[in-house]
Amino acid sequence: MTNRKPKIKWKRELSLVVMLIPALVLVIIYRYGSMLGVVMAFQKFSPAKGFFRSPWIGLNNFRNLFTMPNIWQIIYNTVFISFFKMTLGIIVPVVFALLLNEVASLRLRRTFQTLVYLPHFLSWVILAGIFADLLSKDGIINLTLTSMGLQSVGFLSDQKVFPWTMIISDVWKGFGFGSIIYLAALTGIDQNLYEAAAIDGANRWKQTLHVTLPGITSTVVLMTVLSLANILNGGFDQIYNLYRPVVYETGDILDTFVYRLGIDNAQFSLSTAAGLFKSAISCILIVISYRLADKFAGYQIF
Repeated sequence: MTNRKPKIKWKRELSLVVMLIPALVLVIIYRYGSMLGVVMAFQKFSPAKGFFRSPWIGLNNFRNLFTMPNIWQIIYNTVFISFFKMTLGIIVPVVFALLLNEVASLRLRRTFQTLVYLPHFLSWVILAGIFADLLSKDGIINLTLTSMGLQSVGFLSDQKVFPWTMIISDVWKGFGFGSIIYLAALTGIDQNLYEAAAIDGANRWKQTLHVTLPGITSTVVLMTVLSLANILNGGFDQIYNLYRPVVYETGDILDTFVYRLGIDNAQFSLSTAAGLFKSAISCILIVISYRLADKFAGYQIF
C-alpha cells in the first residue's frame, strides 16, 4: 500500500512532466550549455582554435583584469549606481504605496496606478531616445531651466550628474510596478487595527506610523534583503543606451565594460574573466541574501 500512492501520483502528473520537457531542453541548451564558454577565462582564447585547442594560461586573465588602471573605478561605479538604485527602488515604491492607499476614490486610485505602471513596460531602447531628447542641451528640461534664469545641466554629458540621471530615471521607470507587492501587503493588514487606533484617538498619520508601517515591515525587509544579490547589476540596457565616452569615468559599469572588451575589442578571455568575477560575487550575495531573508523575514525558497 505504501508503494502504490507514489505510482498513482506519478501517473497522474506524467502529462505535466511531459509538458515541461521542451522548456527543460531550452534551459539546458541556453543556460547550462553556454557555461562551456567559462573556460575562456582561463585560456588565451582564439576563435580559430576553439575551446579545446586554445592554450591554457590559468589565472593570468584575472591578474591582467585587476591590474587594469580603470577596473576599480568601474567596480566603484557599479556598486554606487546599484546601491542607490536598490535603496531608492525600495523607499519610493513604499512611499507611493502608502500615499496611494490613502486615496479614497477607487477610480482615481486605479488611474494613478495605470499611469505609473506604464513606464515599466517600455524598453530602455525606446526610453533612451525619449530621454536623449528631453535631457539634451536644447531639450525641454534645459530650456525650462534657462528660461527660469538657471544654468543648463549636462544630464548625459556631465560626469558628476550622469550617475544620478541613471539612478533617478531607473527609479522613475520601475517604482510604480515595484509598489504592487507593497499594495498587496497593505491589503493584508487587519482593518480592526485601524478602528482600534481611531478609537484611541490616533489620526491618519499616527495610524500610518503605528499600524500601517509595522504591518508591512516584514515585506520591506524581505524585499531589501533579496535585492542585495543585485548590487553588481547596474543596469546594462539603460546605461548602454544612454552613456557615451565622455562619461565613461563615472558611468561605466561591469556589464558595459565586459561588453566593450568582448564585442568591441575582441578580448574574449579578459571579458569572460570579468564576467565570471561578477557572477561569482553575485552567487555569494544570493546565498547571503537568502540566509538573511530566512533570519529576518522567515522567508525560505526551499
